[in-house]
Amino acid sequence: MNGTRARETVQKLWNASKSLQGGGVSYYEYVTELTYLLLLKMLEEVKRNGVKLEERLPPNLRWGELKRLEGEQRLIRYRAMLLELGTSDKFNFPLVKQVFTDAKTSLTKATALTSLITTIDTVDWYAAEEDGLGDLYEGLLERTTSERKSKAGQYFTPRPLIETIIHLMKPKVGEVIQDPAAGTGGFLIAAHRAIMRDTDDLTTVPKDVAFAQRNGKYQGAELITGTHRLNTMNLLLHGIDQPIDPIDALTSDAKKFDPADLILTNPPFNKFPESVARDDFVITAEARKGPLPFVEHVIRGLKVGGRAAIVVPDNTLFEDSMGRDLRNWMMDLCDLHTILRLPTGIFYAQGVKTNVIFLTKKSEERVGATKAVWFYDLRAQMPNFGKTRTLTTADFEPFIAAYGDDPHGKSPRIDEGEAGRFRKFTRDEISKRNDNLDVTWLRDDVEVVEEGLTEPDDIASAIIGHLRAALEEIEAVADELAEVAEADE
Repeated sequence: MNGTRARETVQKLWNASKSLQGGGVSYYEYVTELTYLLLLKMLEEVKRNGVKLEERLPPNLRWGELKRLEGEQRLIRYRAMLLELGTSDKFNFPLVKQVFTDAKTSLTKATALTSLITTIDTVDWYAAEEDGLGDLYEGLLERTTSERKSKAGQYFTPRPLIETIIHLMKPKVGEVIQDPAAGTGGFLIAAHRAIMRDTDDLTTVPKDVAFAQRNGKYQGAELITGTHRLNTMNLLLHGIDQPIDPIDALTSDAKKFDPADLILTNPPFNKFPESVARDDFVITAEARKGPLPFVEHVIRGLKVGGRAAIVVPDNTLFEDSMGRDLRNWMMDLCDLHTILRLPTGIFYAQGVKTNVIFLTKKSEERVGATKAVWFYDLRAQMPNFGKTRTLTTADFEPFIAAYGDDPHGKSPRIDEGEAGRFRKFTRDEISKRNDNLDVTWLRDDVEVVEEGLTEPDDIASAIIGHLRAALEEIEAVADELAEVAEADE
């Protein structure tokens, strides 16, 4: 989308949220509300084969119906429309039904609805479609995630990190690309963008290949209804015609997935009360849902020769017992060739420490696939990231150069030694560490780094992050003690 026009449109829509804050409408609820209204308006504006998309809906469920009414009658009708659009059998438009499933408005005043409708009506929709409706919507999502703190360990992945991972993993047309914890769709959309660039908007491939790419090659899961709604809208506006399912990848729902060529994911960092329900799991069978089971899912979900990039918290790299068994199994089946230690503060919480693990599946059996692991430390001696110093693609350029062009990590590499950021550790050296992959060598003074924080939100997030990390360590010890107790029974 044209940069200036895009920013102006996003700002115009975003400004409308300010008038709703006093009424108790959160940023997240506001963007959800905009999703309902923007989709109805888009259906009125956008044509396919010369026919407006809204022709697939009954007249009483269209944007014009809202425009026709006024005041309290408009709000009453809007509430009824949300229900009908998600449940009615009078029309066949699966994408619309997915967006409006369990939809309900957060608006309590007719004037608030009128304000949003008026604002949306002032958008230059011809220019918006020309520039890219998907980019406009993604701009709104980006604004929302910058204002919204994490909940239940679900952190939205910063776009510079997504773009870096896509650049390194090189998604190709025809590949099955999966995200089992898809959120609002950032990884799948970025992969689609890369493929569109490489194929001149799919015009350089046969029509059946192009159709398949938009209608089934992007697969994933998002369990939370509200987030899944945003995901469906986001994928739709970016030209991915088959939405992902509102399913749980840590249950038998995962049987819906095809074996993947590429898996890109940032699963929830925290453990949840529910247990894994997968009859094909061995290492994390019946464990609490969390990062470790998602790693097992990724490994099992890949084809032999398939590749993956997974964002994981630090404890996945050092947790004992089940964590150690998982890492050992992973390194036997896969070539775990690269680990990127990410800076703190990039997931809207200073104390959250994360990594990206890059791997290629080599076998369905334990063959000792990993011979060495390369570690890149982008955390130590780095700037303070937060609202005052945001992460950019430029921050990843040295890592991209060190990683090389081969998505499987086989480009020539140089060990930079103890004074550098990129180092190689053999499988034997890792075994001597009890398969602990939390490898550090550069010194950093966390207290000095955090003294540079000035924004109250960043300072509060740092405190919360430290408390969360301490709680996770306590939970890990409790889980290990429970396992020992069960073994002794």
